[in-house]
Amino acid sequence: MNDSPDCPLAGVAATYMPRLSEISFEPGLVAAVDQHAAAVCDALVPAQRGPRARTVRREELADYVLGFTDWLTEAEWTEPAGHDFATLRLTAVCWLIREHDLLAA
Repeated sequence: MNDSPDCPLAGVAATYMPRLSEISFEPGLVAAVDQHAAAVCDALVPAQRGPRARTVRREELADYVLGFTDWLTEAEWTEPAGHDFATLRLTAVCWLIREHDLLAA
């Protein structure tokens, strides 16, 4: 996978990465994003034990993002001013992108 503008991770990061700084001052939103990130990891990574148990791979997260954004399109979702399930999930994806350095060359 490359980091071209049509890469689903690059597009989500460009749109939702700024929300990470917005939520950093609201503990409830931080907790919500953390829960969404855990749910995404659970969907991508089988239950494992050990310190490196949750390795998120770029290709798998990109596939997840494609499926999730396709579902949002089918549901005719529009981004609200606040934080709903979808914005929290996409913000969590950005957190995973940042934490796992998934857009690095």
